[in-house]
Amino acid sequence: MKKIIVTIDGWSSCGKSTIAKQMAKALGYVYIDSGAMYRAITLYFLRHHIDWTTEPEIIEALDKIHLSFRHNDHSGQSEIYLNGENVEYLIRELVVAEKVSEVAAVATVRKFAVEQQQKMGIEKGIVMDGRDIGTTVFPEAELKLFMTADIETRVVRRFIEMHAKNPNVTKEEVRANLQMRDHIDSNREVSPLRMAEDAVLLDNTNLTMEDQLDLSLKLVAKKL
Repeated sequence: MKKIIVTIDGWSSCGKSTIAKQMAKALGYVYIDSGAMYRAITLYFLRHHIDWTTEPEIIEALDKIHLSFRHNDHSGQSEIYLNGENVEYLIRELVVAEKVSEVAAVATVRKFAVEQQQKMGIEKGIVMDGRDIGTTVFPEAELKLFMTADIETRVVRRFIEMHAKNPNVTKEEVRANLQMRDHIDSNREVSPLRMAEDAVLLDNTNLTMEDQLDLSLKLVAKKL
């Protein structure tokens, strides 16, 4: 059976990971969370006090980083491992969220991550979400989605997610974090966030997850 590559790009807290996981499960494809890869690299940098403005430190650190995804039979989801350690939940902490856009904007880091991602897609049959998947990582992907939602909807979504893990977090902190990440993601010199010319725009501000999945799978069916 023919398999394709599905890329999902867009702004923070638009539900990219959620729809990517749902699509992968429905299609029997492999889900690859590119954002988790950058978060895991950021976590390593923070743990080891790496100065990501210093090229030699970055290169030395990346040489010690091994990233992999493993299927969790209990949750049914793929989880990211950093040098053999499951860091799926650690990378969602606010301290990582506050720095990940800075780290992801570093050219050497992006080159490292993109090479890893492209290897994962050689045999196709994958769904990958991120910021530059349809423009830089897989510009030849058969289906590209670009997700957006209004800022207040995104703030509420991220606040609910963060508050469950950290009851002390405020909506103001979440809003500031999203606005900062939007600015960095769209203005960085290397692979800035932008919609590919052949991508399909998906505004899910007022869509249910069921509607969103149904629409996305119909787009896949057209490509197949």
